[in-house]
Amino acid sequence: MPRQTLPMLDLHDLEAGPEAAERFRKDLREATHEVGFFHLRHHIDPAVTTELFDVARRFFALPEADKKAIEMTRSPQFRGWTRLDGELTQGRVDHREQIDIGSEMAATGVVDPPYLRLDGPNQWPEALPELRAVVTAWMERLETLGHRLLSEWALSLGAPADHFASTFDPASLLLKIVRYPGSADASQGVGAHNDPGILTLLLIEPGKAGLQVRTGDGWLDVPPVDDAFVVNIGELMEVATNGYLTATSHRVTAPPEGTERLSIPFFFNPALHAEVPSIDLPPELAGQARGITKDAANVIGSRYGENLLKARLRAHPDVAARHHADLLGRSD
Repeated sequence: MPRQTLPMLDLHDLEAGPEAAERFRKDLREATHEVGFFHLRHHIDPAVTTELFDVARRFFALPEADKKAIEMTRSPQFRGWTRLDGELTQGRVDHREQIDIGSEMAATGVVDPPYLRLDGPNQWPEALPELRAVVTAWMERLETLGHRLLSEWALSLGAPADHFASTFDPASLLLKIVRYPGSADASQGVGAHNDPGILTLLLIEPGKAGLQVRTGDGWLDVPPVDDAFVVNIGELMEVATNGYLTATSHRVTAPPEGTERLSIPFFFNPALHAEVPSIDLPPELAGQARGITKDAANVIGSRYGENLLKARLRAHPDVAARHHADLLGRSD
C-alpha cells in the first residue's frame, strides 16, 4: 500500500525512560532507512517560531536596494540574498528568493583546497539589524538539537554516541530563509535534489504545502505539521552507512498565483575539511545496506566541503564566475 504520510517521532520520548528512548532510536533508524524523511515534534515555544517568520517577512519586504546591498554575488562564500529566479537546480531555474546564512567566521584566504574558501563571514542587512540576533539564536538552538539527533542515530546503528563528534569541531551550519511566490507559469519552486551533507531540519510556514518527497510509489506530498520539523538526511549519512541510510530526493512546487510560502531549512554538517567516519554496522543491518548511490553526474564523496562546493558552483553560476572562475570546468 502506498505511503500516505511521513513517520512521526517525538523528542519527548528521549526523556520518558529507557524503553521510550530505545523506541525513539528504533523509529529513527527505520524512518531514515525506509524513507529518509520524518516529522519530528520539537516542542519549541510558538513565540520563537512566530518571531522567526515575522523577521523573515520583514526581510523580504525590504526595498530591493537594501537586499541588493547584500546580494550573494558579493560573497565568495555564497552568503547573502539571492534574487528571485537567481538559483538553479538540475540546470533549471528555481522560482524563489532567499538569504543564505552560515557559520560566522573570518575568511580563510585559502585558495586550495578550494572548499576551504566557503568558510567566511555572513552578509547582514543594515536596514533590518534584528535579523542577525533572531537568526543567530535560532541556529544555536538547532545546532544543539542536531548534536542530540546525531548521538541518537549513532546509538541506533550500533556505534558509540560520540561517533560523529570529532568531525563537528566545528560544525558547518547553514540556514536558508526562503520565499516562494505564487506563479501561474512556474511550477518549480526548487527542483528535485538530494542534500549534500548530514542532516536537515526544515521549518515550514504553518498551513503551507508544497514539499514533495520521492518514494517508491512516486511523489509524496508533505503538508506542514504544527509543532514539528520535517527532518531528512543527506548524502554523507549514506556514505557513513554504505547506503543503509539513503539520501532521498525531494522538491518544492511553487504555490498558487496570488499566494506565497516561506520555509526555513537548517543544514547541520561537519567541518568543511572533515571526512565522515563510517559506521561498522551490526550484521543484521549491514546485510540491508544498499551501497552508495552511483551517479556519474553527482559523485558522492566522504568530505563535506567537496560535496558542498560542487553543489554551490552548480546552483549559483553567477557567484562561481565572479569569485571562483579558476574552478569552472575542473573535474575534481
